[in-house]
Amino acid sequence: MNKATSNLDNARMEDVQGSLDTREIPINRVGIKDISHPITVVNRDGSQSHSVATFSMSVSLPHDQKGTHMSRFIEMLNETETVVSAKHFHRLLQDMVKRLEAENGYIEMQFPYFVDKTAPVSGVSSKMDYQVNLMGQIENGHLDSTLEITVPVKSLCPCSKKISEYGAHNQRSHITVGVNCNSKLWLNELIKSVEAQASAELFAILKRPDEKFITEQAYNNPKFVEDVVRDVANEFDNNDKIARYYVHAENFESIHNHSAFAVIEHDKTL
Repeated sequence: MNKATSNLDNARMEDVQGSLDTREIPINRVGIKDISHPITVVNRDGSQSHSVATFSMSVSLPHDQKGTHMSRFIEMLNETETVVSAKHFHRLLQDMVKRLEAENGYIEMQFPYFVDKTAPVSGVSSKMDYQVNLMGQIENGHLDSTLEITVPVKSLCPCSKKISEYGAHNQRSHITVGVNCNSKLWLNELIKSVEAQASAELFAILKRPDEKFITEQAYNNPKFVEDVVRDVANEFDNNDKIARYYVHAENFESIHNHSAFAVIEHDKTL
Protein backbone atom coordinates (compact mmCIF):
# COMPACT_ATOMS: atom_id res chain seq x y z
CA MET A 1 0.00 0.00 0.00
CA ASN A 2 1.49 3.34 -1.02
CA LYS A 3 1.29 6.58 0.97
CA ALA A 4 -1.46 8.06 -1.21
CA THR A 5 -3.67 5.00 -0.68
CA SER A 6 -3.05 5.08 3.08
CA ASN A 7 -4.02 8.76 3.29
CA LEU A 8 -7.16 8.05 1.30
CA ASP A 9 -8.15 5.20 3.64
CA ASN A 10 -7.62 7.44 6.65
CA ALA A 11 -9.79 10.12 5.13
CA ARG A 12 -12.58 7.58 4.63
CA MET A 13 -12.49 6.39 8.24
CA GLU A 14 -15.42 7.71 10.24
CA ASP A 15 -14.70 9.83 13.32
CA VAL A 16 -17.12 7.98 15.61
CA GLN A 17 -16.26 9.77 18.86
CA GLY A 18 -16.74 13.12 17.14
CA SER A 19 -20.26 12.25 15.98
CA LEU A 20 -23.45 13.64 17.48
CA ASP A 21 -25.13 12.13 20.53
CA THR A 22 -28.90 12.51 20.84
CA ARG A 23 -29.37 11.73 24.55
CA GLU A 24 -28.66 15.36 25.51
CA ILE A 25 -26.69 14.41 28.64
CA PRO A 26 -23.40 16.27 29.25
CA ILE A 27 -20.48 14.50 30.95
CA ASN A 28 -18.61 16.32 33.71
CA ARG A 29 -15.31 14.51 33.25
CA VAL A 30 -14.01 11.97 30.76
CA GLY A 31 -10.40 11.04 30.14
CA ILE A 32 -7.55 8.76 31.14
CA LYS A 33 -6.10 7.82 34.53
CA ASP A 34 -3.11 6.01 36.00
CA ILE A 35 -0.74 6.58 33.10
CA SER A 36 2.95 6.73 34.03
CA HIS A 37 5.23 9.28 32.43
CA PRO A 38 8.77 10.55 33.20
CA ILE A 39 9.07 14.07 34.60
CA THR A 40 11.78 16.56 35.48
CA VAL A 41 11.68 18.61 38.68
CA VAL A 42 13.71 21.82 38.77
CA ASN A 43 15.13 22.47 42.25
CA ARG A 44 15.75 25.81 43.92
CA ASP A 45 19.51 25.62 43.30
CA GLY A 46 18.96 25.06 39.58
CA SER A 47 19.66 21.33 39.68
CA GLN A 48 17.20 18.82 38.24
CA SER A 49 15.60 15.75 39.75
CA HIS A 50 14.02 13.03 37.67
CA SER A 51 11.00 10.98 38.68
CA VAL A 52 8.00 9.16 37.25
CA ALA A 53 4.53 10.63 37.72
CA THR A 54 1.15 8.98 37.52
CA PHE A 55 -1.19 11.19 35.50
CA SER A 56 -4.96 11.50 35.38
CA MET A 57 -6.29 13.83 32.66
CA SER A 58 -9.89 14.63 31.84
CA VAL A 59 -12.17 17.18 30.20
CA SER A 60 -15.86 17.98 30.16
CA LEU A 61 -17.92 16.71 27.23
CA PRO A 62 -20.94 18.59 25.82
CA HIS A 63 -24.33 16.88 25.59
CA ASP A 64 -24.24 16.57 21.81
CA GLN A 65 -20.78 14.97 21.42
CA LYS A 66 -20.52 11.19 21.54
CA GLY A 67 -16.98 10.90 22.90
CA THR A 68 -13.68 12.64 23.48
CA HIS A 69 -10.41 11.95 21.67
CA MET A 70 -8.60 9.78 24.21
CA SER A 71 -5.38 9.46 22.20
CA ARG A 72 -4.81 13.23 22.35
CA PHE A 73 -4.11 13.04 26.09
CA ILE A 74 -1.27 10.56 25.47
CA GLU A 75 0.01 12.54 22.51
CA MET A 76 0.30 15.67 24.65
CA LEU A 77 2.45 13.92 27.26
CA ASN A 78 4.74 12.42 24.64
CA GLU A 79 5.17 15.57 22.57
CA THR A 80 6.37 17.90 25.32
CA GLU A 81 9.00 17.70 28.03
CA THR A 82 7.11 17.43 31.31
CA VAL A 83 8.77 19.84 33.72
CA VAL A 84 7.20 20.27 37.13
CA SER A 85 6.56 23.95 37.78
CA ALA A 86 3.45 26.08 38.14
CA LYS A 87 4.14 27.70 34.77
CA HIS A 88 4.52 24.44 32.85
CA PHE A 89 1.62 22.80 34.66
CA HIS A 90 -0.74 25.67 33.87
CA ARG A 91 0.37 25.63 30.24
CA LEU A 92 -0.32 21.90 30.03
CA LEU A 93 -3.83 22.49 31.37
CA GLN A 94 -4.50 25.26 28.87
CA ASP A 95 -3.11 23.25 25.96
CA MET A 96 -5.22 20.23 26.92
CA VAL A 97 -8.48 22.20 26.99
CA LYS A 98 -7.66 23.80 23.64
CA ARG A 99 -6.59 20.55 22.00
CA LEU A 100 -9.60 18.60 23.25
CA GLU A 101 -11.92 21.51 22.36
CA ALA A 102 -13.37 21.40 25.87
CA GLU A 103 -14.79 24.02 28.19
CA ASN A 104 -13.37 22.48 31.39
CA GLY A 105 -10.25 20.43 32.01
CA TYR A 106 -8.58 18.62 34.90
CA ILE A 107 -5.08 17.21 35.49
CA GLU A 108 -3.68 15.40 38.51
CA MET A 109 -0.12 14.12 38.74
CA GLN A 110 1.38 12.16 41.62
CA PHE A 111 5.07 11.43 42.00
CA PRO A 112 7.76 10.67 44.60
CA TYR A 113 10.18 13.52 45.23
CA PHE A 114 13.59 12.74 46.71
CA VAL A 115 15.63 15.08 48.89
CA ASP A 116 19.28 14.61 49.87
CA LYS A 117 19.42 14.89 53.66
CA THR A 118 22.38 14.90 56.03
CA ALA A 119 22.13 13.20 59.42
CA PRO A 120 22.41 15.70 62.30
CA VAL A 121 25.53 14.26 64.01
CA SER A 122 27.34 11.76 61.77
CA GLY A 123 26.72 13.78 58.61
CA VAL A 124 25.86 10.63 56.65
CA SER A 125 23.90 11.46 53.49
CA SER A 126 20.76 9.68 52.32
CA LYS A 127 17.75 10.29 50.11
CA MET A 128 14.39 10.92 51.78
CA ASP A 129 11.23 10.48 49.71
CA TYR A 130 8.08 12.61 49.84
CA GLN A 131 4.82 12.01 48.00
CA VAL A 132 3.74 14.98 45.86
CA ASN A 133 0.34 15.51 44.28
CA LEU A 134 -0.20 18.38 41.84
CA MET A 135 -3.84 19.05 40.99
CA GLY A 136 -5.16 21.63 38.54
CA GLN A 137 -8.35 22.58 36.78
CA ILE A 138 -9.81 25.02 34.30
CA GLU A 139 -13.51 25.68 34.76
CA ASN A 140 -15.36 28.37 32.81
CA GLY A 141 -12.06 30.00 31.93
CA HIS A 142 -10.79 30.13 35.53
CA LEU A 143 -7.52 28.28 36.22
CA ASP A 144 -6.62 27.02 39.68
CA SER A 145 -4.05 24.57 41.03
CA THR A 146 -3.10 22.99 44.36
CA LEU A 147 0.27 21.62 45.40
CA GLU A 148 -0.11 18.81 47.93
CA ILE A 149 2.74 17.03 49.67
CA THR A 150 2.91 14.43 52.43
CA VAL A 151 5.77 14.94 54.87
CA PRO A 152 6.61 12.04 57.25
CA VAL A 153 7.82 13.22 60.67
CA LYS A 154 8.22 12.10 64.30
CA SER A 155 5.86 13.17 67.10
CA LEU A 156 6.04 12.59 70.86
CA CYS A 157 3.03 12.75 73.18
CA PRO A 158 3.16 15.57 75.79
CA CYS A 159 0.67 13.77 78.04
CA SER A 160 2.69 10.54 78.06
CA LYS A 161 5.84 12.49 78.95
CA LYS A 162 4.06 14.35 81.75
CA ILE A 163 2.56 11.32 83.50
CA SER A 164 5.43 8.83 83.05
CA GLU A 165 8.38 8.49 85.37
CA TYR A 166 10.57 7.79 82.37
CA GLY A 167 10.01 7.64 78.62
CA ALA A 168 7.09 8.78 76.51
CA HIS A 169 5.25 7.13 73.66
CA ASN A 170 6.11 8.49 70.25
CA GLN A 171 5.27 7.61 66.69
CA ARG A 172 5.83 8.29 63.02
CA SER A 173 3.34 10.82 61.69
CA HIS A 174 2.26 12.15 58.30
CA ILE A 175 1.63 15.84 57.73
CA THR A 176 -0.20 16.37 54.45
CA VAL A 177 -0.47 19.96 53.28
CA GLY A 178 -2.13 21.48 50.25
CA VAL A 179 -1.27 25.03 49.21
CA ASN A 180 -2.50 27.49 46.60
CA CYS A 181 0.27 29.99 45.96
CA ASN A 182 0.39 33.51 44.60
CA SER A 183 4.15 33.33 43.93
CA LYS A 184 6.77 30.63 43.40
CA LEU A 185 7.16 28.20 46.32
CA TRP A 186 9.88 25.56 46.00
CA LEU A 187 9.23 21.98 47.10
CA ASN A 188 12.29 21.96 49.38
CA GLU A 189 11.15 25.20 50.95
CA LEU A 190 7.71 23.79 51.70
CA ILE A 191 9.09 20.52 53.10
CA LYS A 192 11.48 22.28 55.49
CA SER A 193 8.78 24.61 56.79
CA VAL A 194 6.56 21.60 57.62
CA GLU A 195 9.29 19.43 59.13
CA ALA A 196 10.27 22.25 61.48
CA GLN A 197 6.86 22.04 63.19
CA ALA A 198 7.16 18.38 64.22
CA SER A 199 8.77 16.94 67.34
CA ALA A 200 11.62 15.86 65.06
CA GLU A 201 12.22 15.21 61.38
CA LEU A 202 12.97 11.83 59.79
CA PHE A 203 15.99 10.56 57.87
CA ALA A 204 16.50 7.51 55.66
CA ILE A 205 19.80 6.63 57.37
CA LEU A 206 20.85 7.37 60.95
CA LYS A 207 23.91 6.20 62.87
CA ARG A 208 23.76 5.62 66.64
CA PRO A 209 24.79 9.20 67.56
CA ASP A 210 22.06 10.46 65.21
CA GLU A 211 19.46 8.19 66.80
CA LYS A 212 20.36 9.54 70.23
CA PHE A 213 20.10 13.12 68.95
CA ILE A 214 16.70 12.61 67.26
CA THR A 215 15.27 10.69 70.24
CA GLU A 216 16.28 13.38 72.70
CA GLN A 217 15.19 16.18 70.36
CA ALA A 218 11.69 14.71 70.16
CA TYR A 219 11.57 14.17 73.92
CA ASN A 220 12.38 17.84 74.48
CA ASN A 221 9.82 18.93 71.88
CA PRO A 222 6.58 16.98 72.59
CA LYS A 223 3.54 17.79 70.47
CA PHE A 224 -0.06 16.65 70.23
CA VAL A 225 -1.51 16.25 66.75
CA GLU A 226 -3.42 19.45 67.51
CA ASP A 227 -0.13 21.25 68.21
CA VAL A 228 1.30 20.11 64.90
CA VAL A 229 -1.54 21.39 62.69
CA ARG A 230 -1.68 24.68 64.59
CA ASP A 231 2.05 25.24 64.27
CA VAL A 232 2.01 24.47 60.53
CA ALA A 233 -1.02 26.74 60.09
CA ASN A 234 0.79 29.53 61.93
CA GLU A 235 3.79 29.08 59.66
CA PHE A 236 1.58 29.28 56.55
CA ASP A 237 -0.34 32.29 57.87
CA ASN A 238 2.98 34.16 58.01
CA ASN A 239 4.07 33.07 54.53
CA ASP A 240 3.03 35.67 51.96
CA LYS A 241 3.53 33.19 49.11
CA ILE A 242 0.57 31.07 50.29
CA ALA A 243 -2.98 32.26 49.54
CA ARG A 244 -4.97 29.22 50.67
CA TYR A 245 -4.03 26.03 52.45
CA TYR A 246 -5.11 22.92 54.30
CA VAL A 247 -3.12 20.95 56.85
CA HIS A 248 -3.90 17.34 57.78
CA ALA A 249 -1.79 15.63 60.44
CA GLU A 250 -2.12 11.95 61.29
CA ASN A 251 -0.31 10.19 64.14
CA PHE A 252 0.03 6.43 63.76
CA GLU A 253 -0.32 5.86 67.49
CA SER A 254 2.18 3.46 69.06
CA ILE A 255 0.04 2.53 72.11
CA HIS A 256 -3.37 2.46 70.40
CA ASN A 257 -4.85 0.46 67.55
CA HIS A 258 -6.03 3.64 65.85
CA SER A 259 -4.66 6.88 64.47
CA ALA A 260 -5.21 10.40 65.76
CA PHE A 261 -5.70 13.23 63.28
CA ALA A 262 -6.46 16.94 63.03
CA VAL A 263 -7.26 19.24 60.09
CA ILE A 264 -7.08 23.00 59.54
CA GLU A 265 -8.21 24.80 56.37
CA HIS A 266 -7.78 28.51 55.74
CA ASP A 267 -8.40 30.84 52.81
CA LYS A 268 -6.26 33.92 53.48
CA THR A 269 -7.93 35.80 50.61
CA LEU A 270 -11.27 36.03 52.44
